[in-house]
Amino acid sequence: MMTKVNTMLLVALALLVSSYSQADTQKPNIVIIYADDLGVGDVSAYQMGKLQTPNIDEIANQGLKFNQGYATAATCTPSRYSLLTGQYPWRKNAKILPGDAPLLIDPAQETLPKMLKRAGYRTGIVGKWHLGLGHGQVDWNQTIALGPNQVGFDYSYIMAATNDRVPNVYLENGAVIGLEPDDPLYVSYQKNFANQPTGLDNPELMTKMKFSNGHFHSINNGIPRIGYQTGGKKAQWRDEDMSDLFLAKATEFIDAQVVPTVTLKNQNQPFFLFYSLHQPHVPRVPHQRFAGSSGLGPRGDAILEADWAIGRLIKHLAQQGLARNTLVIFSSDNGPVLDDGYQDQAVSKNGEHTPWGIYRGGKYSLFDAGAHVPLLASWPGTIEANSESEQLFSQLDLLASLSALTQQPVSNNDTLDSENHLSTLLGKSAKGRKALVVQALGGRTAYREQSWLFIPAYWGDEKLAKEDIETGACSCYQLYDLANDPGQQTNLADKYPEKTKAMKAAYMRIMATANLKASE
Repeated sequence: MMTKVNTMLLVALALLVSSYSQADTQKPNIVIIYADDLGVGDVSAYQMGKLQTPNIDEIANQGLKFNQGYATAATCTPSRYSLLTGQYPWRKNAKILPGDAPLLIDPAQETLPKMLKRAGYRTGIVGKWHLGLGHGQVDWNQTIALGPNQVGFDYSYIMAATNDRVPNVYLENGAVIGLEPDDPLYVSYQKNFANQPTGLDNPELMTKMKFSNGHFHSINNGIPRIGYQTGGKKAQWRDEDMSDLFLAKATEFIDAQVVPTVTLKNQNQPFFLFYSLHQPHVPRVPHQRFAGSSGLGPRGDAILEADWAIGRLIKHLAQQGLARNTLVIFSSDNGPVLDDGYQDQAVSKNGEHTPWGIYRGGKYSLFDAGAHVPLLASWPGTIEANSESEQLFSQLDLLASLSALTQQPVSNNDTLDSENHLSTLLGKSAKGRKALVVQALGGRTAYREQSWLFIPAYWGDEKLAKEDIETGACSCYQLYDLANDPGQQTNLADKYPEKTKAMKAAYMRIMATANLKASE
C-alpha cells in the first residue's frame, strides 16, 4: 500500500514533469538558425523579392527585423569563424576551406559555445560545419579528435564542409555515421583514386545534376562534387534527405534538454543550438516534396524547403513549452549567388526575383549584397513583436552580446573584435555598431562606418564571369553613401576627397591591428 509520503512525492514529481516549460528559467535558451547563401531579397519579410517565406517571416512578426544586418564576409568559412569566435576572419586568414582542411579554430581560443557552456548551457550544433577537422590528413575511419566538440559544443551532428565538397558523409561527435569497417573511406583534394569515376570522365553518371564549372570530381548520388573520395559507400548521404535529417537531429537535441533525468538534476539547464542549414547552397537538391514548389527552379525550391524546416523547428519549441523562454536568431552566412557551379536553372528560372534585394553584388563581392544579409531576432515577451531596427549589427557581435545576456564574461577579451550590442539585439536601443570591416573573396576587405562604405583600390577582375557577380575590385578608391544610395550606383570618392581620406585612415588603423591581435 502506498504511503502518504510516497504519494506526495509522486504528485510533486508529476507536477514538475508536466509543468516543465523553462518559462521561469533565468537564462533563455538560444537558437541560432544560419542559412547558407541566402540573400535579403530571398526573405519575404524584407519585401524585395518574389519568394514567400512565411515561417522565416514569423520570426520577424514575433520579434525584430534588422535592416542593417551583416555577416563579416561574403563567403561562408570566414563568416562562420567570426560568428563563433567574435574575431574578424582576416586575423586568422580565414578563407573557404577544402573538405579535408585542419580545424581553423584554435581549441584554446574563446568561442560562443565555450562561453555559454561556462554560463551553464548545454551546447549543440546540427548541420553545416566547414571550419576544418583534425590536424590535417584526417583519418575518416577513426573518431576525429579535433572538431566542434573541442571548441565548445557538447553535441555535434555535421557535414564536414559543404554539400558540394567531399566527404559526402555525416559525422556525429567526430565519428562518421554508417561507416562499415570493411569499406573504409578515403578523401583527397590532390588526385583521384584508381578507377574512380568523375564528372569529367563519366558524364553518364551525372543523373541528378550536371556541373557548369568547378564541380567535376567524384560523383555521389548522381551529382559531381569538388574533391575525390572512395569507399564508405553505406555512409554516403542522399542529398534529398539532408534537410529532414538535420531537422530531426535538431529537434532531438532540444528534446534531450527537456526530458527530466532520473535524478532530476540540471532540469532547468538552458541550451544553445546552432542550427546550421545547407540551403540554398549548391547542389540544390531538395526533397521530392518541394520539387517544383517555387516556380524558380531548385534554388527557390531549396529555400522553401528551408522555410518549412524552420517552421517545424519553431513549432516544436512551442509544443515543448519553450517558445517564451527562447531567443531565436536567424541570419545567413553571406549573400546570394545563382549559378555557383551546377546546371540547375537558377538563372533561367529566376524571373523577376531579386535575391540581392536593392543592393549591389552578391556572394563573393565587396559590394553590399556580399555581406548584407537577413537578420531577425525573436523572444516573445522580451523583444517587441513586428519591430524594426536601422542600426548596424554584425554577427561578429553575438559573442559579446550573448555574454552580456547570460552575465558570463568572455575570456581573452583583448583579442576579440566582438562588441556588446545586447540592447540593440533586443530592440531596446537606437545605438548600433559604428564601424565594420567586411571581407570578400580572396581576402579583400572593405570598411563600413555609419552609412558610408569605403572600398580600397584593388587590381583584378571586376566581375566573376561564370557567377555573373561584380567583385567590387577597381583600380580606384570607392566611396558610397549607403543611406542615400543603397544600390551603390554613385562613387563619391572624387567628390568627397577628405571623407575618402578619413575613411581610408580609419580602415588602415583597424587593419594594422591584424598581426597584433592574431598573435596575442
